[in-house]
Amino acid sequence: MQTGFPSPATHYMETSVDLSEVLVKNREATFYVRISGSSWEAFQIYKNDVLIIDRSLDFVKGKTALVVKEGHFEVMEYPYASQKEYKEVEPFDLWGVITHVIHQL
Repeated sequence: MQTGFPSPATHYMETSVDLSEVLVKNREATFYVRISGSSWEAFQIYKNDVLIIDRSLDFVKGKTALVVKEGHFEVMEYPYASQKEYKEVEPFDLWGVITHVIHQL
């Protein structure tokens, strides 16, 4: 039975959480990108957020990716054509699949 306040040193007894270990599947193919603008708020990506991007993953249904279109980075969701109507998709280069977005609350 413990009485009084816990020791300030008790947090040293617990193992720390390594976010790289939890959030990164392939270290060699993973990059971090800090967002400087507010262009991607429709994707819940805001200024100063950090994207964790895995370049080894395929861009498949349900995923969001960082792509290069006409020399500029853009965020794109798959499927890129609307379910209700088909429209031509502009060519792009897949830079990597966004696996996590880290932002401050």
